[in-house]
Amino acid sequence: MATESRGSPNGDRATLREKPQQIADELRRLIVSGELEDGASLGREPDLVDRFGVSRPSLREALRILEADGLITVKRGVQGGVIVHQPDRRMTARTAALLLQARNVPLADVYDARSMIEPAAARLVAQSRSRRSAAAELRRLTAAQLEVIDDPAAFGQANSAFHSRLVELAGNQTLSIVAEMLAEIVARAVAAASQPDEARDTAAIRARGLRSQARLAALVEAGDASAAEAHWAEHMKVVGRIMLTQRPKTVIDLMQHY
Repeated sequence: MATESRGSPNGDRATLREKPQQIADELRRLIVSGELEDGASLGREPDLVDRFGVSRPSLREALRILEADGLITVKRGVQGGVIVHQPDRRMTARTAALLLQARNVPLADVYDARSMIEPAAARLVAQSRSRRSAAAELRRLTAAQLEVIDDPAAFGQANSAFHSRLVELAGNQTLSIVAEMLAEIVARAVAAASQPDEARDTAAIRARGLRSQARLAALVEAGDASAAEAHWAEHMKVVGRIMLTQRPKTVIDLMQHY
């Protein structure tokens, strides 16, 4: 393993700048590959200084990089050390939500993205060999929403779980990660749309949504891929119209309002 070298002053400064990133890259590879398990201890700072043959400032900079990525926790004190965390989808979702807020992205943009992804996912699930077990799982997720239909926040979370799982069942991991990234935003938006409203019967709207989900499960079970895709495209169009009538119009409005 390379150690910090000595040379010209400019070369030293370049090496010192690069070394923390090299250490972070090596540890990141070990964590992401599973060679370092969740909750494992990397040891204390002096152990890592010796292991990598670097100065304490270089090591601490590397640890800050990994801590910012959510891949480690540095615990100070006598019982302290560096604890490993496997990549977490929730962390990715939080980062995505923050980025969408920072860019002041319209909620319509989020719904457009979901409307492109989910109907295609419905087609893939209906085409799959495991479509019957997938349909059964979708029905269980619909039943879970029915149990909390009168609790807007809980219903929002349960509804978001249905949408995320639909994409996961399609079998494309990249799409499922994208869906998971939007889950927190979707859950809050559904909770907003589920709030009591004198101008319309939000309970009836939720009930219609669950009937639509049941219809999708039936089409998936029957293996009717084209009908499943078309049905879910229409479902997403209707849901989008309902969601976008709420007061929050951008992601930052939504995250701050609720």
